[in-house]
Amino acid sequence: MPSEHSLHLHGNEAPRTGAEAPMSPYTPGRAQAARSSRVGAIFLDKDGTLVEDVPYNVDPEQMRFAPGARDGLQALARCGLPLIVVSNQSGIALGRFDEVALDAVHLRLAEMFDDAGADLADFYYCPHHPDGTVRKYAVACDCRKPASGLFEQAARERRVALDQSWMIGDILHDIEAGRRVGCQTILIDNGNETEWQLTPERTPHFRCPDFAAAARVVCEQLALAQASGPTTQGSGT
Repeated sequence: MPSEHSLHLHGNEAPRTGAEAPMSPYTPGRAQAARSSRVGAIFLDKDGTLVEDVPYNVDPEQMRFAPGARDGLQALARCGLPLIVVSNQSGIALGRFDEVALDAVHLRLAEMFDDAGADLADFYYCPHHPDGTVRKYAVACDCRKPASGLFEQAARERRVALDQSWMIGDILHDIEAGRRVGCQTILIDNGNETEWQLTPERTPHFRCPDFAAAARVVCEQLALAQASGPTTQGSGT
């Protein structure tokens, strides 16, 4: 299934499919340039990375910042790149909740970003799972991480330069999805990854104990790249 079938929430609107979603301006600094030229973005996993991992939760009242996430978002906001959430939401395919329930999740995420002094540029999610019980979503797709469809969709719709972008996540599926499209990747090594099936494309460029530490790495590397030239990218493990 093509990645255009991966849905995303945009602004305060109801879910729309790819080509129907309007572009809104990025608010942080240099990211305004994305409307006329491609710039990098910072992609963020949601559950276990930004917010505490409560399985299949769509209750905004249960959404809490993961350790270091509030401070980390505040730091990333100063980097000037759009912050884009990319999330597998297989609970839709598994019949745990209806897709419309993500409206409230998106609104709560936007509030949490605002509370941290940051702006949520976009929220892309995959509703599919090959073993789902809801026929419409029970498919193999190219948007469920570790596939890279959500990133590619963001690149098309928001003119994101993926090779100048970052991905922060808490499991190796996040890392693989980011590396497939040329992102620099950071694994938040908080115990959520349990299988550790490491391959070159699943090996993070950096490992950090929490979101705040990951944000510091991004800010430091962006500063180094700016000082050294636009093509410089750091790496480490």
